[in-house]
Amino acid sequence: MNIRLVKDKAIGTGMLTLAILAISLVFLIGIGLYLRAQPILDKHSIWELISSSAWRPMKGEFGFYPFIMGTLWVTGIAIIIALPLCLLTAIYLVEYAPVRLKGIFLPIVNMLAGIPPVIYGVWGVFFIVPIVQQYVAPHFVEFSTGFTVLSGGVVLAVMIFPLLVSIVTEVLATVPKELKEASLSLGATKWETIKKVMLKKARPGIFAATVLAISRAFGETIAVLMVCGNVPIAPRSVFDPGYPLPALLANNFGEMMSIPLYDAALMFSALALFIIILLFNMVSRLILNKLEVRNA
Repeated sequence: MNIRLVKDKAIGTGMLTLAILAISLVFLIGIGLYLRAQPILDKHSIWELISSSAWRPMKGEFGFYPFIMGTLWVTGIAIIIALPLCLLTAIYLVEYAPVRLKGIFLPIVNMLAGIPPVIYGVWGVFFIVPIVQQYVAPHFVEFSTGFTVLSGGVVLAVMIFPLLVSIVTEVLATVPKELKEASLSLGATKWETIKKVMLKKARPGIFAATVLAISRAFGETIAVLMVCGNVPIAPRSVFDPGYPLPALLANNFGEMMSIPLYDAALMFSALALFIIILLFNMVSRLILNKLEVRNA
C-alpha cells in the first residue's frame, strides 16, 4: 500500500481517537459526579433535595432550594440587564457603526472576556456593592448591605457582555443582504427593516446566544461569590443576599469533609450544575445548527 495512504489513514484514525476521547470526558465527568453524589441520593430523593430549604449539614439536612433560587435570581438579573444592551450594541455595530469604529470596538469588547473573574469580583465589591447599598437600595428597602443578588447580577451582566455582543453581531451579519434591500425597496425605513426583517430572521441565533450566556452565568463562581453575600436563604427581592450553587462549592469544598454526606451533597450540587449547563449548551448548539442550515 502506498506509504502516503498509510500515513493519511493513521492520522485520520488518531484524530478520530482523540475526538472520541474528548467527547468521552464529558460523560466521564458526569458519571464521576453521579458516583460521588450517590450516597446522598440513596438517602434522599432528588425532589426532597431540590425542594427543601433546610441547610443544616450537622443534622444531615441538605436542602438545595436556596442555592438553586440564588443561582436563578443572579442569572436572571444578569440576562435582563445584558440582553437589551448587547442587542442594541450589536445592531449599532452591524448597521450604523463606521467600519473603522467597528474594527476598534469589537477587539476591545473581546478583551473584556479575557479579564480574570476575580478582577470583576473585586470591582464589584468596591464599586457595585457601595452603589447598591448607598444609592439604589435606600429607595426601595430600609437597609441593605449591598451584597445582594442585584450586585451579583450586575457583575455577571458585565461578564457575559463580550460573549453576547460577539455572537449577536455575527448572527446579525449573517442575515442575507438581499432581504434588507428588498425591505428598503418596498419603502420600509432602516429601523423598520431592522425590527421586522433582521431581528425576525436572526431570532433563533439571538436565542441561542442568550442560552449560551445563561450557561456562562450559571457556572460563574468567584465574582458571584464575592458580591452576593453567601447567605443560604431563598431571595425574595433583588436586595436580598443569595448563595448560588458555584459559590457553595467554592466556599465549602475541602472543608467539613468529616461531616457525613457533606461531600456527597456538594457533589450533588456540582452534578446539578453540570447537567443544567450541558442541557443549555446542547439546546443552543441545536438552534445554531438550524440557523446555519437555514442561511446556507
